[in-house]
Amino acid sequence: DGSSILLEKMKMADLDVLICIRGEGSMHIAHQAHKAGIKVIGVPKTIDNDIYGTDFTFGFDTAVGIATEAIDRLHTTAESHHRVMVVEVMGRNAGWIALYSGIGGGADVVAIPERKVSIEHMIDVIRNRYIRGKRFSIIVVAEGCQFSSDDFKHVKFDTKHVKLDDFGRPRLGGISHYLAEEIEARSGFETRATILGHLQRGGMPSAFDRVLGTRFGVYSVDMVREKKFGKMCAIQGNKITE
Repeated sequence: DGSSILLEKMKMADLDVLICIRGEGSMHIAHQAHKAGIKVIGVPKTIDNDIYGTDFTFGFDTAVGIATEAIDRLHTTAESHHRVMVVEVMGRNAGWIALYSGIGGGADVVAIPERKVSIEHMIDVIRNRYIRGKRFSIIVVAEGCQFSSDDFKHVKFDTKHVKLDDFGRPRLGGISHYLAEEIEARSGFETRATILGHLQRGGMPSAFDRVLGTRFGVYSVDMVREKKFGKMCAIQGNKITE
C-alpha cells in the first residue's frame, strides 16, 4: 500500500491532480489512488488495446502497423523458401494485435488467448494449402496463448519453471519457438519462428495514434477543469467520452 507515500509526494510537489497515462494495471493503481483521496484522471495508453470502456487505446494502431509490415516482409521468405513462418506478437490476455495484424497481413492461422486453437488444426491448414499448391504458410500467435504439455507430442513444453514479473505473472515470450518445432516435427514442413517483441512498442506513432492521443489529452484537461476525478477518458465510436 503506497497511498501514504503517494499522498506525501503529491503534497511535496504541490500537485493538485494526477493524470495517469498507462495501461490496464496502471488504471487499477490509479483507481486505488483515487480511493485514497488523490484527484486522478485516467488516459488509456497500451498497445494491447485491452482496457474496458474504450474502443481503442493509443499505441495499438502503431503496434498493429509494425506487426503487419513484419508479416508482409516474412511472406517473401516464406514463399521463396517454402517454409511455415510462426510470427509471435504481444498480447497477454487479449489477441487484438494478433487478430488485426493477422488479418491485415494475410496470415493463414491466427491464434489468440481468447479462443483455443489446436496445433493439429494449424497443421491441417498447412497441409490443405500444400495440396492446393501453396507451399508456404503464415501463422500469427499472441504471446499469451495457452497450451498444455499434452498439446506437444514431440517437444518438451515446460510450464512449471517460468520466471515471474513484478506483478507475479508469468513472463511471456517464446511460445512461437515451441510451436515451430512441434509443427515441423509433426508435418515435415520446414518451420521458423519470429518474435517481434519490443519492436512493436517503439518507433514513430501512426497518424491515428497521434490524433487519438491529442484528443485524449485535450479531453483529460477538460475533465480536470470539470472536476471529473476518478474517471478515465475513452473513445466510443468516434466520440471522446469518459
